Amino acid sequence: MKPVKIAMMSLTHGHTRKYYQTLRDNPRLEWVACCAEDEAARQVYAAYERQVPCYLSEEEMFERHPDIEAVVIASANCRHAAQVKACAGRGLHMLSMKIPTFDPAEYDEMIAAVDAAGVILQIELEMHYNPVVRRLKELIAAGAVGRVRSIQATNITLSPVWAFPWQGVPEASYGARVPLKAGDRRCRGGALCDHPHVFDLVRHLTGADFDFVYSAAGPNLRPELEVEDMLLVNGKMTDGTAFLFDPSWSRLEERLSIPGPGWEKFPKRMEVNLTVVGDEGVLMCDCFGPNVYHNGAPHDRYTVQYTYFDEWIGLIDEFVGCIRHHIQPKINLRWHRQTIEAMNACYRSIASGRPEKIEAKRS
Repeated sequence: MKPVKIAMMSLTHGHTRKYYQTLRDNPRLEWVACCAEDEAARQVYAAYERQVPCYLSEEEMFERHPDIEAVVIASANCRHAAQVKACAGRGLHMLSMKIPTFDPAEYDEMIAAVDAAGVILQIELEMHYNPVVRRLKELIAAGAVGRVRSIQATNITLSPVWAFPWQGVPEASYGARVPLKAGDRRCRGGALCDHPHVFDLVRHLTGADFDFVYSAAGPNLRPELEVEDMLLVNGKMTDGTAFLFDPSWSRLEERLSIPGPGWEKFPKRMEVNLTVVGDEGVLMCDCFGPNVYHNGAPHDRYTVQYTYFDEWIGLIDEFVGCIRHHIQPKINLRWHRQTIEAMNACYRSIASGRPEKIEAKRS
């Protein structure tokens, strides 16, 4: 299959190693250009990547590289809708970061633009391609636990706001300044916005959609943040499966503008764990199973070794295959919309203090 000529646009921080390695090493891609959001991001980028040119203007990048076929949209969430419409207008395929938008009207505009242009837009939710998740799905489908009754999942991390400041700005992360609830100075846009993976995975594993959710936000571990960093979510799927999610920033971090040794504090900085309970048994899995070791870094911290790039092989294989064969990716805008509907319902539940119904799936 002919490699896809790809660019990264609106890089908000120079240190996104998994993108660099994926774009550079995957033989299905030919990485031709990058566009940084500002000079600071470009300077950090230059310390890691010197072969691929980096621009500060998207227009200049596209003018100098008219052969670009696809882009990674790596901007803040609030910029995605405008960039998707602009890229669709150019006939470019897109791999978008995990939150296209929380605004239903913007979502409709993005779907219309992508459909009209006939381009591929795949959303970056790499857990679908995690080998542990793939094995778990196979076992569930084979009836290993009988009928699934409940799923408990964690997607807990450190807070990224020190290296990616936009993730702590409600207008940039959620797209608007909306208070969590009456009397709470915090706004929507924190840990929940950062962790759509477990919401998407329960749909992927059960084949069902969300029926209702109940969510509550706890006091922040980082009281200076304007957004939430601790919350829990429970509810039921349309097939009756009960679920309990923890999508919190519950792991502390060194507050570094450039991630590196000392970024992590013990215990593990990121965990995605699943427990699936059925009529005939239970399956438990640690999706990353990282090694944790002492690195002698400042402040006597620990570091961890993950297998990030295993997921990105399958993700890129699907993305390139969809482009070359003109088929829709599994995680497209229409699929992902139900995940976003459920996350918006979580915010409504935090505000109301009650369970919230999820809107029926749209065509």
